[in-house]
Amino acid sequence: MAGGSSSGKLLWRAALLAVVALAGIIVDAASAQLRQNYYASSCPSAESTVRSVISQHVQQSFAVAPGTLRLFFHDCFVRGCDASVMLMASNGDDESHSGADATLSPYAVEAINKAKAAVEALPGCAGKVSCADILAMAARDVVSLTGGPSYGVELGRLDGRTFNRAIVKHVLPGPGFDLNQLNTLFASNGLTQLDMIALSGAHTIGVTHCDKFVRRIYTFKQRLRYNPPMNLDFLRSLRKVCPMNYTPTSFAMLDVSTPRAFDNAYFDNLRYNKGLLASDQVLFTDRRSRPTVERFAANATAFNDAFVAAMAKLGRIGVKTGSDGEVRKVCTAVN
Repeated sequence: MAGGSSSGKLLWRAALLAVVALAGIIVDAASAQLRQNYYASSCPSAESTVRSVISQHVQQSFAVAPGTLRLFFHDCFVRGCDASVMLMASNGDDESHSGADATLSPYAVEAINKAKAAVEALPGCAGKVSCADILAMAARDVVSLTGGPSYGVELGRLDGRTFNRAIVKHVLPGPGFDLNQLNTLFASNGLTQLDMIALSGAHTIGVTHCDKFVRRIYTFKQRLRYNPPMNLDFLRSLRKVCPMNYTPTSFAMLDVSTPRAFDNAYFDNLRYNKGLLASDQVLFTDRRSRPTVERFAANATAFNDAFVAAMAKLGRIGVKTGSDGEVRKVCTAVN
């Protein structure tokens, strides 16, 4: 019995080392392909053009900012950062019509499509800049446009040729996830707990619909698998925004303090039990993640630095190389 247990541990450890080694090879390959200023020679105006288009769309509708960040995150987590989330099927059998992707911002999708068209129209740039890279640029741009840090983004991704509606609901975090579930999901994409907390800080801008948290504000704790505490005044305000007979379009701000500014107020809110989703509030409730929340709440620079580093790692997930990808002519269809 003891001998079998020891043997099992050795086999498990060997398997784990093999997985880690393979992940390292994949990450190294992606890192070698990606670099800042990737289009400096082939399409030097690409980044400034994307920023100009995205800036115009953010001015027209603030929803473009959080929507673009969410679009980038969902794209990278489902099939890797290959713009597969942008592909559209005439019968609706695509990623954007499945699970949490069904509520992706149409304003953000339109902004990315317009940015792609603008880049394609630049002299000598047709067929050179991928939709996946434009989405990565746009995600960077909406952060700085709303008051967050400015940073260089790694580029050189190819667009994917396939999409899979069925897997969407299995690979994205849910609003009721606890810390173990969050850590497990992010670790499967090569991201640490620190990365996960920093990326959760993107909830400093944007909204979520009532159906994502209504049970949390009306159901007794014992009837939910997991429901961290909530500030009583905050709870009362949410019940006004989302009554029990709420409409499908009803929503609440993810950051009750500064919902239109990319800052560290999201983390300060968690310290006062004002996290809208259970998966937000758990970051402070759980003692394993609380110190990081405290640090980010007290130090905006620490949050910004961690967020930029996490976005770079996020952008390396599942990068397509060689014949696995292409540069699409339009973001909604393969060539």
